[in-house]
Amino acid sequence: MSSLNILITAASRRVALIQSFKKAIKSLGRDGKVIACDVDSLSAGLAFCDSYQLVPLSTSPEYIPSVIEVCKKEKISLLVPTIDEEVPLFAKHKDNFSKIGVTIPVVNEQVGEICNDKYKTYLYFKEKGLPMAKTYLPEDIKKTTPAFPLFIKPRIARGAVGAFPVRSMKELDFFLEYVKDPVVQRFLAGKEYTIDVLCGLDGRVLSVVPRERLVIRSGVSDRGKTYKNRKMIELAEKVAKEIGIIGPANLQCKEHNGKITFFEVNPRFSGAIQLTIKAGADFPLMILQMLNGSAVPEIGRFEDNLTMVSYEESIYHNQK
Repeated sequence: MSSLNILITAASRRVALIQSFKKAIKSLGRDGKVIACDVDSLSAGLAFCDSYQLVPLSTSPEYIPSVIEVCKKEKISLLVPTIDEEVPLFAKHKDNFSKIGVTIPVVNEQVGEICNDKYKTYLYFKEKGLPMAKTYLPEDIKKTTPAFPLFIKPRIARGAVGAFPVRSMKELDFFLEYVKDPVVQRFLAGKEYTIDVLCGLDGRVLSVVPRERLVIRSGVSDRGKTYKNRKMIELAEKVAKEIGIIGPANLQCKEHNGKITFFEVNPRFSGAIQLTIKAGADFPLMILQMLNGSAVPEIGRFEDNLTMVSYEESIYHNQK
C-alpha cells in the first residue's frame, strides 16, 4: 500500500489542523507524511509538518504550477486548501491535480466564487429561500433610510479584516469610503455560531457541528463551546446540500429568539476546527476515509457543551 501523503496549503497558524491530519494517518495504520507549502519560511505551521516547500503567492500565475510540482515531488494523495481565495483557484484546476493522483475535497469553481463574494452569497440564499442577513451594495444602501446598527465588510475578504460595526449615518459615510469594495449587512442580534460541516466528494453530508463563538479574535474563536441544537444542525445540513458543499466548510450565523440567520459561508476548514475534532467529529480522519470510500455519515455525533479556551505558544528560530 502506497504512502498517504497530504499537502496543506498556506500552513500559517494551522497547527491544530496539521497535527490532526498526522494523527489521522496513524489512526488508519498507514504510512504517510503531512507536508505544507507557504510563502513564508517563518509560518508557524511549517514547524509541525514532516517537511515543507515554499511557493509563490496564490495570486501569482506560478502558484498552481509550483504546487503541482510539489505534489509530484512529494507523491501527494490529498491536497487541503486552507484560505478563501485559494478555493475557486483549486476548484478550477481540480482536474489537473486529479490527473497526477491528487484528490482535492473542495467545492466546484462556481460555488467557490459565490461563497467568496458576500453579495453573491446573499443573492443565492435569497433565491433558495434560505435565511441570510439582508445585504446591500453601497449604491443600494444610499437609496434607503438605513436602520442602525449595520455591519460593513469587504465584499471579498477573509477573517475580520476590514469589518466594522456601523452605528450612525456619519460612520456609514466614513466606512463606505474607507472599506474597499464593501457590502453592508443588517446587524444581527443574538449569539454567534460557527457551524462546521463536512461533505463527501459526492456532496453527501457527513457531519455537522455547531459551535458558539464565546470570544473572537481576528475573526477566529479564541473560546468556544459545542452546541447540539437539532434545528441548527438540520438547517445547516439543508444549506450544505443546496449550495453544493464538498469537503469541509463553515457556516456563520446568529441565533436570536429561536431564529437562525446566516451571514457568511466559507467552504474550507474553520480556524477553530480543533474544537469540533476534539468533540468527536474527526473531520481529517473522515476525509482520509473518503479516499477509500469508507466514510459514513455521523451527523449529530459529537460531545455537547465541550468548551475550548485557547492560548498562545511561541516557536524560536536562530536566524542571522
